Amino acid sequence: MQHKSKLEKKRREKSFRISENVFASFRYAFNGIKYTFQNSRNFKIQTGIAFLSLFLGSILQLEKSAYFILIVTIFSVLILEILNTSIESLVDLVVKKKFNNLAKIAKDCSAGAVLLASINSIFVALYLFIPKIKLLF
Repeated sequence: MQHKSKLEKKRREKSFRISENVFASFRYAFNGIKYTFQNSRNFKIQTGIAFLSLFLGSILQLEKSAYFILIVTIFSVLILEILNTSIESLVDLVVKKKFNNLAKIAKDCSAGAVLLASINSIFVALYLFIPKIKLLF
């Protein structure tokens, strides 16, 4: 029994260790983005809409400051979707496959944060694009 606890303690110490290699840290981060893209339908949709928005911004020749606002808004939605995926995965790990009201609240709240950011991004896009579109007509 003593041996098992030492082994478990060593595993835990290793899991909390910070990567000393900056390239490994970047690899872990890109793995998280890749995982979210591969496993989250919403992240794929949001990424597609992001590229479409950037393309539209380019066609409409947004000013640099407006383009910057567009990029910041896009990143805020994508960041929150990655955090949402992370929270959902962590909750699933903790509760396994059993229903838990607190787990539901955590998942619903993280999804709600993404929804609010997405709604905000629509307002930002309308604010940036409508004046440019009006000039075309």
